[in-house]
Amino acid sequence: MASAEIDVKYVAHLARLALTPDEEKQLGAQLGSILGYIEKLRELDVTGVEPTAHAVPMVNVTRADEIRESLSHEDALRNAPRQANGLFIVPKVVE
Repeated sequence: MASAEIDVKYVAHLARLALTPDEEKQLGAQLGSILGYIEKLRELDVTGVEPTAHAVPMVNVTRADEIRESLSHEDALRNAPRQANGLFIVPKVVE
């Protein structure tokens, strides 16, 4: 895709950006360079290469899900700035 085919105003609108004409020119040139590089990558022969999510093989790195002792209800509420009836009192976030 040539840089002339890039609708910079449309892309800026999708990204909710207000660009000056100079910024539009600069962004158009940058997008053209990026798309040119992508076209260059498409020239590579990747037959036989499996798609991967990571460059290095990874296994599950999370800890085992084991039942263990946790804070008591009283300990959890001990440092609460405000509490009532055994519950945390937090500021209202919905108007």
